[in-house]
Amino acid sequence: MLTHFNQAGDAHMVDVGDKAVTSRTAVCEGYITMQAQTLALIVAGNHKKGDVLGIARIAAIMASKRTADLVPLCHPLPLAHVDIVLEPDVKNQCVRCQTTVKTHAQTGVEIEGLMATQIALLTIYDMCKAVDRGMVIQGVRLLEKSGGRSGRWINHQADTPDRAK
Repeated sequence: MLTHFNQAGDAHMVDVGDKAVTSRTAVCEGYITMQAQTLALIVAGNHKKGDVLGIARIAAIMASKRTADLVPLCHPLPLAHVDIVLEPDVKNQCVRCQTTVKTHAQTGVEIEGLMATQIALLTIYDMCKAVDRGMVIQGVRLLEKSGGRSGRWINHQADTPDRAK
């Protein structure tokens, strides 16, 4: 059942007013693949635009806090914690982003986690596009969520970059 539509089929914001405030967490991931030389620039910190991963991390945190401004039916949430881990992977010529977002609220933080992941990867693309326009953002997904009525959910089908190609 799609909850963002009312009985008449019109889009609406889901009423979470009667739901309990619980501790909620979402863990998401995604990858950006690139040429080996592009990844080497990022890892060495020799990119002309500066610290690519540091800037991507800040952009992701900012994006998580602005999610409700960009996703029309998403509830604005008070975020308790946002953690962005950016891991260069030389073997697979990519950077992996893992995002963990936490709140104490009446609805989950999956969209905030996915938004942060996408924006981290998009920021890497933006900063490196002058040297590598062929980068590919892929595999952005929810890995797990906890809290709320549905409890814990784990994605057992998450791809790694070598399987996603």
